[in-house]
Amino acid sequence: MANASGFFTPSVPSLRSRIQPPIGIFRSGSRSPEGFSTRVFCSSTTEGADKLASGASSSESRVPRLVSQGCKLVGCGSAVPTLKVSNDDLAKIVDTSDEWISVRTGIRNRRVLSGKESVTTLAVEAARNALQMAQVDPDDVDLVLMCSSTPDDLFGSAPQIQKALGCKRNPLAYDITAACSGFVLGLISAASHIRGAGFQNVLVIGADALSRYVDWTDRGTCILFGDAAGAVLVQACDSEEDGLFGFDLHSDGDGQRHLNAPIKENEMDNTLGSNGSVLDFPPNRSSYSCIQMNGKEVFRFAVRSVPQSIESALAKAGIPGSSIDWLLLHQANQRIIDAVATRLEVPPERVISNLANYGNTSAASIPLALDEAVRSGKVKVGHTIAAAGFGAGVTWGSAILRWG
Repeated sequence: MANASGFFTPSVPSLRSRIQPPIGIFRSGSRSPEGFSTRVFCSSTTEGADKLASGASSSESRVPRLVSQGCKLVGCGSAVPTLKVSNDDLAKIVDTSDEWISVRTGIRNRRVLSGKESVTTLAVEAARNALQMAQVDPDDVDLVLMCSSTPDDLFGSAPQIQKALGCKRNPLAYDITAACSGFVLGLISAASHIRGAGFQNVLVIGADALSRYVDWTDRGTCILFGDAAGAVLVQACDSEEDGLFGFDLHSDGDGQRHLNAPIKENEMDNTLGSNGSVLDFPPNRSSYSCIQMNGKEVFRFAVRSVPQSIESALAKAGIPGSSIDWLLLHQANQRIIDAVATRLEVPPERVISNLANYGNTSAASIPLALDEAVRSGKVKVGHTIAAAGFGAGVTWGSAILRWG
């Protein structure tokens, strides 16, 4: 099992000599019975520690790291296909009903690509909306991160998004494949580029079209998924304004057997060579199978691992769970969302959920829900959010962040 700690170390050593000693937030390395405790360290001083954390024992281990600059979320956007497919619509093609689906999942509608729509067009629209909110010109974007497991091109869609946005300086653009955890990984990657390499504006896009890989005759999976895109603009700021407080990332390849869409093993013609040997060449064209999922095991994995990840991220951030304004989880299943909230003792009124309208949109679900919550006035500048993604791989991760 691989995991990542919620600390940053600059990847460019020369930054150390060019910047003033900043203030960074780091865990003390322990969790006391009273709660989480942290200390704040500068490269040459501990000034400011009392302001952000108190009561830390001098005997606690300290692992200082230099944070060259902070980062914050300053804009968001989303886009969904025009075609809405209701539970009643699905009941016409598989043996199911609106009640059966809604009771078990919380889903009532989902959006599905149609016509000339694509993952790329949705991603571009979401990114433009995020840039507009942030009041950032496309030419000022330093990096585009496209978090998707269903790109329109085998080699990724990020460069095409960069082109469509009109980023004339040819900024770096690349894809991140981590299924439903992709957006959280994208956020951490954006923060790493900003804090460690001096990037100023990073677009993080989560976009997927799992409808392309759904078996529409399987009522166990076809009821769950929808298509969408969401985006945020992560911007550099002074370390004192840093809006990413801590994170926790993991993967476990053993869980792949419970949720996957592998390449189909097509049978090949056995062609005999001149010496009588069998040649498996040229290979047949390959294609991905439909999504295969063991729902019970995925549920167990999520309700066990996600609360632990969020608690770990909170500990690294030095923030008690009671100070969280919103819990924002990957929108997979309302039962999972409710179970995680219960374990974390987060009341329903502090849980963001739009699952009923869109279903499971994979990497798009967190930024899509965030965008709706921000634009409706629910999430306000300064609010603290505990966000977590989880899904195929299996991968899971969480981030404690501040909006604005």
